[in-house]
Amino acid sequence: MSQPQTAITPTREQDFPEWYQQVVRAADLAENSDVRGCMVIKPWGYGIWENMQRALDGMFKATGHKNAYFPLFIPLSYLAKEAAHVEGFAKECAVVTHHRLESDGKGGLRPAPAAQLAEPLVVRPTSETIIGATYAKWVQSYRDLPILINQWANVVRWEMRPRVFLRTTEFLWQEGHTAHETEKEAREETMQMLRVYETFARDWLALPVFTGEKSAGERFPGAVETLCIEAMVQDRKAIQAGTSHFLGQNFAKASEIQFISRENKHEYAWTTSWGVSTRLVGTVIMAHGDDDGVILPPRVAPEQIVIIPITPKPEMRDTVLPACDALAAELRKQTFSGEPVRVHVDKRDLGGGVKSWEWIKKGVPVRVEIGLRDLEKGSVAVARRDRGHKEKTFPATGDFTSGIAALLQEIHDSLLDRATKLRDAHTVKLETKEDFVAFFTAKNPNKPEIHGGFASAHWDGSAETEAEIKEQLKVTIRCIPFDAPHEDGKCVWSGKPSARRVIFAKSY
Repeated sequence: MSQPQTAITPTREQDFPEWYQQVVRAADLAENSDVRGCMVIKPWGYGIWENMQRALDGMFKATGHKNAYFPLFIPLSYLAKEAAHVEGFAKECAVVTHHRLESDGKGGLRPAPAAQLAEPLVVRPTSETIIGATYAKWVQSYRDLPILINQWANVVRWEMRPRVFLRTTEFLWQEGHTAHETEKEAREETMQMLRVYETFARDWLALPVFTGEKSAGERFPGAVETLCIEAMVQDRKAIQAGTSHFLGQNFAKASEIQFISRENKHEYAWTTSWGVSTRLVGTVIMAHGDDDGVILPPRVAPEQIVIIPITPKPEMRDTVLPACDALAAELRKQTFSGEPVRVHVDKRDLGGGVKSWEWIKKGVPVRVEIGLRDLEKGSVAVARRDRGHKEKTFPATGDFTSGIAALLQEIHDSLLDRATKLRDAHTVKLETKEDFVAFFTAKNPNKPEIHGGFASAHWDGSAETEAEIKEQLKVTIRCIPFDAPHEDGKCVWSGKPSARRVIFAKSY
């Protein structure tokens, strides 16, 4: 019996990393640029990011934040002011030392010796230090607080092992930076923004996540506390899908963000930062995609419906195309999540099968085919991307139009349910070191990336134990879940006493 036809080779089970690369290519999302580690995000991929950006931007503004923009270049001395911060990012920094080139006399170019900068500039890996220097100028009194600002920007971190969307030398993100009068306000802000990310992951990306705190070893450099959401993808590895950092007064002291308090005393501000990036695009691909390509949650799909005219004979176009345009117009009158439904009519002079496969690979949630027979019957052929590529229904045109919002929500819910079942099936409680090692050891030596999944296990709280596990198994503590109850036990690695479980996993 022949295997069913799929668009992607190899399949997820055969070689997940290569499957991911092939899906990105087949869906025309992005490609590697001529600069190592950097990517060109193509229109369909950028359209996904734009929809993520728009949704998050609305959520930020609803919580009182405003957008601003800060410099790409950071004086080296700014990073050096916060010791843990510079140590955490030193190996990833790109540095500008000259401001002009000159001929090398051999037909090439070199930095002009006379144009060496008095102080090197770091291309931002993150903006806490440059924004802190700006806030120090803005804040004099408690009346100037809080400052609630977000910026949409690019950042540069020199990646040794780049992978499109997941880890690239340059990537796009948002970074929120806030300053507060009290520790309580800053901690509430840190938690509030984490909950925004959690809601976005669930309601827009159909991603179930573990929500909790990072261990000290996984904390953002310079932060007092890092909160996170962690998602599982289909090879059972973790992806950090968003972080929110309580910075305490560390960066305020480094940047001299001081104010006169209500008691007429000099105080340092309490600050936070939080962010997500284009790695969310990669997360969606890895969490929901199948062996035919991408499967997009409807709220972030650049087009939610694609209408494919079936016109095997040129003379059919004059009848079928106007009908397709009329259906598209009716669909655009419908709303989903408060916005008009996004519809595209694919009028290219290509065969219907060719176009259908292209949209399958791109992951458009709903495909609609209309031919003369459909017009005669007053129906349409509808295919959902979250189901098999050959499965179709044939509702009446009016019924399809009026029910489109419910259909899109049903697709979202099915993706969330599928991802939740995968995560839950591969999240297990482990009690012994032997079981822990076996869980994270590849069942097939030729596929070292395939292992158990998430392990809920006791940890003794020591940095030494955490470091040993990371070195020997490449497994890290992904988060200490908020909902983990007090539970006396023994560390799965050292056997020492432990008060609660944490989530261990391999990660991207």
